[in-house]
Amino acid sequence: MIPKRRYYRIMLGKGGVYSQEAIEKGFIGAGWEEKTNMTALLSGDWQYFHDKFIPIYQNSHGKNTSKIAAGSACGMLYTICKGIQKGDIVLSPDGNGPYFVGEVTSDYRYVLDGPLPHRRDVKWYPITIAKDKISKELSNSMGSISTVCNITKYAEEIEKLLENNSASDGAIPSDVVDPAAFEMENHLEAFIVRNWSQIRPLDEYEIYQGNEVSGRQYNCMEAGIIDILAISKDETKFLVIELKRGRASDAAVGQILRYMGYVKEFVADSNQTVHGIIIALEDDRKMQWALSAVNNIEFYRYEIAFNLIKT
Repeated sequence: MIPKRRYYRIMLGKGGVYSQEAIEKGFIGAGWEEKTNMTALLSGDWQYFHDKFIPIYQNSHGKNTSKIAAGSACGMLYTICKGIQKGDIVLSPDGNGPYFVGEVTSDYRYVLDGPLPHRRDVKWYPITIAKDKISKELSNSMGSISTVCNITKYAEEIEKLLENNSASDGAIPSDVVDPAAFEMENHLEAFIVRNWSQIRPLDEYEIYQGNEVSGRQYNCMEAGIIDILAISKDETKFLVIELKRGRASDAAVGQILRYMGYVKEFVADSNQTVHGIIIALEDDRKMQWALSAVNNIEFYRYEIAFNLIKT
């Protein structure tokens, strides 16, 4: 089921320092290039914003600013100012534990007399979500160092936490081969991250951690969300990882190629290469044909086993 709206975790200043003011005044915001009104830059699409913003950022931070730092700032600012749509749900920690929850109600506005000048109006709900009520998987995603992260994949859980009757009915997706393993597969990403150093060939890489951005659920703007973005230990190769619960088909190849193209254009330097890995329970003949036409994407099958041993 495709969610009718999207969900984001947003940090309102480092450590949520501006959360109380944001709740009282009804907004979310960002502070990059705080002296620049972004209205004109947001008049076009993502590519237009990127082309206009990067020179401004580099002028402020120096021409030697890394492409990754500039790109991540650009991506997160665009997400807050325009990527998030009216009606989307935002969760924001106050630094003391619980998450405030609200609905975005306006387009971008620029405010000079306060912190986080690049703002969106938010109708904050009269509730908070305690951290101990959130699943470990959702908590890990919201614990990302990124200023903003897309948590729409946990829409069903969030809606249940909000006691919203429109939450998904929990039906098992049609591409799941083994329904009995479905719940275990839900933890696939967390398991891989937790055991990263023991899994080949992932142990040759590190999950990307950059300037206020995390390689988990890496936002590629209009291209989508990468499950995991990693970089080789010698920093010569980026690795895009796409996780599929159940069977993966040729559509996954097109999807990961889209992500890789984005990373090549907006993240990687000219001397860095981009590779991809698809991980799924099994593939099919269409996917095998698609993979045979590319040389920088590999497929890995995972196995799930659960046994009871009488002692």
